[in-house]
Amino acid sequence: MNIQDIHNLFLQCKSLSIDTRKIEKDSMFFAIKGENFDANTFAEEALKLGALFVVIDNESYFIDERTILVQNSLETLQELAKYHRSYLKLPIVALTGSNGKTTTKELINAVLSKKFKTKATVGNLNNHIGVPLTLLSFNKETEIGIVEMGANHKKEIEFLCEIAQPDYGYITNFGKAHLEGFGGVEGVIQGKSEMYQYLAKKHKTAFVNLEDSIQIEKSVGIKSFTFGLNKAEADVNIVSIEANPFVVINYENFNVESHLIGLYNSNNINAAVSIGHYFKVADQAIKEAIENYIPENNRSQLLKKGSNQIILDAYNANPSSMAVAITNFLQLDNQNKIMILGDMFELGAESPHEHKIIVDSLSNQDKSVCYLIGKSFFENKVSNSKLHFFETFADFSDYLKTLDFKNNTILIKGSRGMALERTLEYIS
Repeated sequence: MNIQDIHNLFLQCKSLSIDTRKIEKDSMFFAIKGENFDANTFAEEALKLGALFVVIDNESYFIDERTILVQNSLETLQELAKYHRSYLKLPIVALTGSNGKTTTKELINAVLSKKFKTKATVGNLNNHIGVPLTLLSFNKETEIGIVEMGANHKKEIEFLCEIAQPDYGYITNFGKAHLEGFGGVEGVIQGKSEMYQYLAKKHKTAFVNLEDSIQIEKSVGIKSFTFGLNKAEADVNIVSIEANPFVVINYENFNVESHLIGLYNSNNINAAVSIGHYFKVADQAIKEAIENYIPENNRSQLLKKGSNQIILDAYNANPSSMAVAITNFLQLDNQNKIMILGDMFELGAESPHEHKIIVDSLSNQDKSVCYLIGKSFFENKVSNSKLHFFETFADFSDYLKTLDFKNNTILIKGSRGMALERTLEYIS
């Protein structure tokens, strides 16, 4: 069965799934092998749960005419997504970057959905499986697709672009993320810039932040739509930005008051505003979309617990995002500041050095008490009355039980594996 035949069967289905726990009636189930399981074993169960068809790559699990046997289920999923994208012929906006991808994607979707029927990546399904699933969620009613692309090694963005075939691309930034996989910061720049290379090759359009010298350099020769703070030459000139703690921007006599915290979120907002402007979304609609967006999923959330104000930014962390979060936090007018920071993962050989940089920067400030949790921070332990080190979260939680937080402003940030949102259980 060729990919067109499989696509014809896919069009008979209401949805597609790779997880029997999320099977919907009249769906197509793809048996994707994982590190610790063979999803082919769930094919029969998927049919019993209501799937119309199952795609397998192990003939031992062939059931009946509802079974589609292929050489490799994952590769077939990717081929099907690419075929479906070409079949729909809708404009696609893709974005990648080291920090802020998901927030920016949500903001872009909020803005563009004011004028168009949009569909966007759900959560952070942005890898070699997530991007195909996103594309296959688009249908004939979708007017613009928004696809987030993540990567932890070179050639990954190139691969994802070949599947999604974006008409427009945006790179949020080039930061110190996934250094282990990329082999250093220069590798990050090369890897993320694969999107620019695709756009150039296909004569497509890049959205470019004129405040980012790397974006300017790497997008030379590409058709561009630009934005920036006090950049008269930009297509969208952002006149002013404030953050205390929420980001407020002004452009073309419009004041946009967001629910996002920290200057580091201003470029995410600026990009969404500019992309909305490009697609001729009315300024008032752009303003409403940004102002109605409430962050969630541990990303720059502002919470109240008792008398404490908490900035929960515990979804992920890398040296770049950690540094800007700390800088922004220290600039807040609030008194009684506390930082609860966790280890940053996937830094490879750079990990000791990058954690030391953070510790050194914290040692030179006197505006906040800091609790640093994790093996990497603990290995950089120093004697400083403002800094407290804990090798494990269990050690920290034991200490937390002895504290009584009141009237504090608290920043909580760390890599996903640290799960620092657990700290909320101990703050009342």
